[in-house]
Amino acid sequence: MKTSDYIAFTIDRLPKGYVFTYADFTTEVNKEEAVIKALNRMTESGKIAKLAKGKYYKPENTPFGKLQPNQAQVVKDLLEDNGKIIGYLTGYSIYNQLGLTTQLSNTIQIGKNEIRPSFKRERYTISFIKQKNTITKENIPLLQLLDAIRYIKRITDRKIEFSCKRLLIIIQNLTNKDKSTLVRLGLKYPPATKALLGALLDELKENLFTEPLQKSLNPITKYKLAGVNKVFASAGKWNII
Repeated sequence: MKTSDYIAFTIDRLPKGYVFTYADFTTEVNKEEAVIKALNRMTESGKIAKLAKGKYYKPENTPFGKLQPNQAQVVKDLLEDNGKIIGYLTGYSIYNQLGLTTQLSNTIQIGKNEIRPSFKRERYTISFIKQKNTITKENIPLLQLLDAIRYIKRITDRKIEFSCKRLLIIIQNLTNKDKSTLVRLGLKYPPATKALLGALLDELKENLFTEPLQKSLNPITKYKLAGVNKVFASAGKWNII
């Protein structure tokens, strides 16, 4: 089978929105230059679209134009390396999934242990936040939740009171094992995050989990989170003002 025929056959079998590079074909074809030329011809014909240098995707055509790949596809090379998880999606795309905001953003935020400067990829800005915990497939949902608590003041289309009530519902539905893990992971977050997490757990009468958080905080430091005291009676206990 010719290189171009092999690539066309393989791409036909890919789901729409799937992002790939020439490297996905060279192990089979072993003709890098021929692969790149074939992909460029297919881009010019409109069969595939270019996301960024060396990155392509199979577009889904709608009456409103070509749909972009989902955010996880756009940055999958930054989330996983040879099967190992090295990052996770966070920021507005996750806050939206959690019901904390109605906003969507052209910035894709990624949590990683080792961060790099922001950069552009097609219409997206890719930015990073440092995650001090080890990132695993199992703890990503909890890290995303902790990020939402940490950056609660950035959720500008909702009042902080709404966000707190929504976070209560999410945490309430966690298992005790997940609540315990949430606290353990939360200990590596900034003090204001730990204080708000403690207030959330106190509000749910989950006092068994709050002691490590309380011990980790300076008892005289105040945390400015206007509106939290309207929702949580225990805000004062956590020095939230």
